[in-house]
Amino acid sequence: MASASPEKTRPSLFWLLAVLVMPFVTYVSKMRFTGREKLPSSGAFVLAPNHYSEFDPIIVAAAVWKIGRAPRFMAKESLFRVPVLGAILRATGMVPVARSSSRAASAQTIAQSKELVENGRGVIVYPEGTLTRDPELWPMRGKSGAVRLAMAGDIPLIPMAQWGTQQIMGRYQKGLRIWPPRRPIDIVIGDPVDLSDLKGREHQPAAIAEATERLMNAITALLEDVRQEKAPAKRWNPTEHGQKETGRLDS
Repeated sequence: MASASPEKTRPSLFWLLAVLVMPFVTYVSKMRFTGREKLPSSGAFVLAPNHYSEFDPIIVAAAVWKIGRAPRFMAKESLFRVPVLGAILRATGMVPVARSSSRAASAQTIAQSKELVENGRGVIVYPEGTLTRDPELWPMRGKSGAVRLAMAGDIPLIPMAQWGTQQIMGRYQKGLRIWPPRRPIDIVIGDPVDLSDLKGREHQPAAIAEATERLMNAITALLEDVRQEKAPAKRWNPTEHGQKETGRLDS
């Protein structure tokens, strides 16, 4: 089991957030961990979970906190400009997401990766970019944000699968199911994705695509073990089904 890092044991705004959030999370869920020791107790990391419920971020954040690290997410840049909220995001070390593949966005990714390494921080990045559109809630086609951030700073890229959150809040469901309490949620953390053969090729589209595919394969394999099912042979691609990359399933 990984020991708590100084970022959890040292007083911070995360303490207040934990006091406010953790009692409710403990009431509605019972987390069952596998591989929690694979999340580093110190140093930078990029944690990449599957995503199928709007309640996922609360569960993932609580899981990371329970393991012993401060949960920091990638968030839309526009949120950092919102009064009060932006200040909280900056104070807790959240990372603004680069929304384009431009040269400026590439420079931003390199700077963010360097900052993570220098400060020994981890960040949680949903590689699908939004809730999966797969009808059976399997991971869909991945985007490159997580792997770009990891490859830019040679940071461990750690896959994660969680299953059971849909019993508390289904995809696009309004409101939470709070009864019965303590619904089981399985949290599985895998070994870092091996990208050693791609080192030095972080600016090559083919290498980025290969790294993204490896990450999505790793997440899917973890979820298959949890669900005791096999995922579809072909990963869901929203554009092939007339779905937008963002927004609701029926958009």
